[in-house]
Amino acid sequence: MNDETQATSSSKAFSFISRSWREVRDSADADIQLMKNRANSFKNLATSFDRELENFLNSANRSSAPAEIDFVKKLQPKISEFRRVYSAPEISKRVLEKWGPRARIRIDLSAIRNAIVSDVDVDAERDGGGIIEFDRGKRGRVGFRELWGEREVGEWEPIRTLKMRLREFERKRELSVEEIFGGFKSSDFVEKVKSSWKAICKEPEESKDVPPLDPTELLAHLVRQSGPFLDHLGVKRDLCDKIVESLCSKRKEQLLLRSIAGGECSVLENDNINDELDLRIASVLQSTGHHYEGGFWTDFGKDDLSDKKRNVAIVTTASLPWMTGTAVNPLFRAAYLAKTEQQNVTLLVPWLCKSDQELVYPNVTFCSPEEQENYMRNWLEERVGFKADFKISFYPGKFSKERRSIIPAGDTSQFIPSKDADIAILEEPEHLNWYHHGKRWTDKFNHVVGVVHTNYLEYIKREKNGALQAFFVKHINNWVTRAYCDKVLRLSAATQDLPKSVICNVHGVNPKFLQIGEKVATDREQGQQAFSKGAYFLGKMVWAKGYRELIDLLAKHKNDLDGFKLDVFGNGEDAYEVQSAAKRLDLNLNFQKGRDHADDSLHGYKVFINPSISDVLCTATAEALAMGKFVICADHPSNEFFRSFPNCLTYKTSEDFVARVKEALANDPQPLTPEQRYNLSWEAATQRFIEYSELNRILNNNKDDAKSSRNDGKIIRKSFSVPNLSEVVDGGLAFAHYCFTGNEFLRLCTGAIPGTRDYDKQHCRDLHLLPPQVENPIYGW
Repeated sequence: MNDETQATSSSKAFSFISRSWREVRDSADADIQLMKNRANSFKNLATSFDRELENFLNSANRSSAPAEIDFVKKLQPKISEFRRVYSAPEISKRVLEKWGPRARIRIDLSAIRNAIVSDVDVDAERDGGGIIEFDRGKRGRVGFRELWGEREVGEWEPIRTLKMRLREFERKRELSVEEIFGGFKSSDFVEKVKSSWKAICKEPEESKDVPPLDPTELLAHLVRQSGPFLDHLGVKRDLCDKIVESLCSKRKEQLLLRSIAGGECSVLENDNINDELDLRIASVLQSTGHHYEGGFWTDFGKDDLSDKKRNVAIVTTASLPWMTGTAVNPLFRAAYLAKTEQQNVTLLVPWLCKSDQELVYPNVTFCSPEEQENYMRNWLEERVGFKADFKISFYPGKFSKERRSIIPAGDTSQFIPSKDADIAILEEPEHLNWYHHGKRWTDKFNHVVGVVHTNYLEYIKREKNGALQAFFVKHINNWVTRAYCDKVLRLSAATQDLPKSVICNVHGVNPKFLQIGEKVATDREQGQQAFSKGAYFLGKMVWAKGYRELIDLLAKHKNDLDGFKLDVFGNGEDAYEVQSAAKRLDLNLNFQKGRDHADDSLHGYKVFINPSISDVLCTATAEALAMGKFVICADHPSNEFFRSFPNCLTYKTSEDFVARVKEALANDPQPLTPEQRYNLSWEAATQRFIEYSELNRILNNNKDDAKSSRNDGKIIRKSFSVPNLSEVVDGGLAFAHYCFTGNEFLRLCTGAIPGTRDYDKQHCRDLHLLPPQVENPIYGW
């Protein structure tokens, strides 16, 4: 059955491509037919001129002057000959063959001229041969003096009438030329032909000033374009950047010296070698008149929303009441992005059926999405203190017991209407796209940002055959993030180094924790005791959340920390094993049930201990710092953001850990400065997010990825200057992933939940959806 489905999909794809080619061919045929019609129109115009002359002759025949009768008798045979020659059917073919950019139309009027002026200069007849040339380079205008010379023929009435008729003929012929090409303006095909002819015939004035690309620049561009491919082969990105910089440095010095010597503004206005190389290539291509209009994978179907209020869709992999980072942080992000009122915000979260809710949500279930939405909004407003104006939507999801995570069912992107598909923020993009079988995110949205929350490789390495699994997951994560994201933000260097990624902490803390910290600082200023308890640890009770490291440290230095007592708060799957290990080693740990970090019972603790090295950016650490406590954590990339705070005490060895514990217990933490409090807030996190995700450029309607530079008063743009090898490869990877995830057997082999390619009937009832189609539409076409 799967083979038949694939065969049907393939046949539909080929049928669509054939139909598209027929449409292109029909359009070209229509344009050529239009050109033929215009040529026939020109021939009809000549016929009209013939009729005008005939009317003139008829009027002359009615004249009583003998001289006029003799003139008409002489002129009439010549007119008949002219009509026979230039009314032939071959005239349209000859016009089409000779109607080029510099073509000349030659009409022999010598017979008519000789009949009218019999004593014309013989030398003039020999020079011109009686040939009138309608030069298109001069828009086809032939003056009366050029036609008849300077000879005065008096005020004879037939001659004046002929002059008037000829002037009218010139005017009509000039209008006909404009009419022929003016009618083609609606045809994209002819517009491209005309632009191509102009580019060929136009003298590139700027090429004299712009030196051509040298081999080192071409090699640098090739190395940079091959960066993602080399990254897959194990060549680090830093090495590629160094190669590009070394290749471009010499050329950069030459251009700078040349611009300084000439007193001109250099194209290279910044120190970013990539921007300089892009602008250099764009300037050379612009000087030649070349313009790249996109490749095979380029999608031109996106709506231009430059004149509308922008729409931001935040898609995440979890939702409240599951108290996990991917449920809490996207909710805060939606609230604070909506608070700026610069864009409309939609938060898209998974909806679980009742059976899955009982496995995930503690002591609460929901009968409808509206109930869960009310729960989320009430929880949020209690913590932020304002009513957030954003929309909450749901997509079908299923809970995986083995992975302890929610897997999307069906095409998640379809739950954002096309009219609102502008900017997408994918929380955990690798997780969302492992089994994504639907429209490519970057095809539907104008800008797609991924935010990496979890260090999946660290968790997988702890499992059976973890090294082998981590190898495959690493490359799959590279695959999907590169294919579906324009920009990737990593919360810390503890995450996998993904394509198109930068490191930035774009998370803040609940405003309630900052208020607690301010209250603690006020109490201390008034001489009151702010901290009455010692140290504590809070986190989900699974080994990967730092419990293994904590027990090892305390067991190794049990004698050095004699009398040290630690309270532990948390629930989880490994609770029994953790407590049994601590009891067996006789450690002084007091285990209690998990609770909210803002609970009043935790305000009196002075020291928060977090030995975890599997976190990407521990939210509990940020919350403890916001409350004015000491934090003792490992010297690890996940804690890099917190090192700038004086109350953060890091350790490298177990001996350092003992020293830090004693130091924290013997001293009082320093109050946070206003700047430090702001850096921990969601306002600051939102500003960092807008900056590093390039949303500031997108929200300001500057949708070109390219920057621009001025050179001699002219703007040079990088956008669409050359085909981008990375974009071509990304499109191919997305298509391959779509084909791979469309096969149910391959999905199951890689660990997908059965039946998640489409949502089921229960999801249809809960979310009021139509039943899924038997076959999904062909990818992107």
